[in-house]
Amino acid sequence: MTYARAGVDVSQVRKSHEVLARRLESTFKTRKGKVGHPVFPIGHYAGLVDLNDGRVLSLHTDSVGTKVIIAQLMRKYDTIGIDCVAMCANDLICTGAEPISFLDYLAMAKHDRRIVEEIALGLVEGAKQAGMAIVGGETAIVPDLLSNDGGLDLVGMAAGICKEKELILGDEIRNGDVLVGVASSGIHSNGLTLARKTLLGEYKLRENVPELGRSIGEELLEPTRIYVKPVLEATRKFEVHGLAHITGGGFAKLDRVVGQAKLGGDITQLPPTPGIFRIIQKNGRISDREMYRTFNMGVGFILICPQKTEDAIIRLFVRHGHNAFGIGRVEKNRGIRVKDKVVT
Repeated sequence: MTYARAGVDVSQVRKSHEVLARRLESTFKTRKGKVGHPVFPIGHYAGLVDLNDGRVLSLHTDSVGTKVIIAQLMRKYDTIGIDCVAMCANDLICTGAEPISFLDYLAMAKHDRRIVEEIALGLVEGAKQAGMAIVGGETAIVPDLLSNDGGLDLVGMAAGICKEKELILGDEIRNGDVLVGVASSGIHSNGLTLARKTLLGEYKLRENVPELGRSIGEELLEPTRIYVKPVLEATRKFEVHGLAHITGGGFAKLDRVVGQAKLGGDITQLPPTPGIFRIIQKNGRISDREMYRTFNMGVGFILICPQKTEDAIIRLFVRHGHNAFGIGRVEKNRGIRVKDKVVT
């Protein structure tokens, strides 16, 4: 089984993004010389616009994806709001920006007050973890757009702020820099389409799985870990050259940052693979390369820094309650490799 066969062809999506980015960048000239002029091409973790006062506004939008289907099947909606905030906040910090504001968009086939209230609980919890204020949003009832009475989609939009001189975009990454990985809380909010295709034909959603110590449904709904506070502290205290949120595209996402310096990355060691990924791989008969290109495999975030700061950064994350570890280094050869498997 591959992600493409499950219905998501990442390579084709990437090509579409490239075409779309070229078209959208034609709008940059509308703000030339004005507040809000873009200062970086489309394609990093967030859009960056100049505030003309030495600061840059970082903007990002993202969704929970098909994790909402698991929430529907489990009839449990109080955690996907955390995922929604996490997918935005964790991307914003990859530019060095501090997340400050959040908006949500909830589309439903049919209004259900209980579901709305449960989702709001997660949004609030996620915002608190990220240090953001939720300043508004939109709820749309669109029965003709969504396929069933329980259908819904959850999208977040967020803003962060950073001094222009403190932006971290990857262009200062150097050959020999180290990659510090931070543990994920599980599958997070990516690859759920492939996970569902490989798991739900084999297991009942509420069936307890000894290897997990809980049901498949509970495992898949584990909220995405929010890395904002320790990452911002690390960037303020230590020399950090690059930041990568490991989401859609798995470790291939690292090229988005390392590629800014025209370098590559070799991931030579990973923490023990969490049970959920072992089960997905076994049941789907999925290759190692495909797993590395789809899932976080237990590493939800990567910091790129000089070797001299590696141990201090790891200790900082441990103080914040996160497991962190050296996983590899930056190399001259372009592309990202995980245990000798080329993923870009």
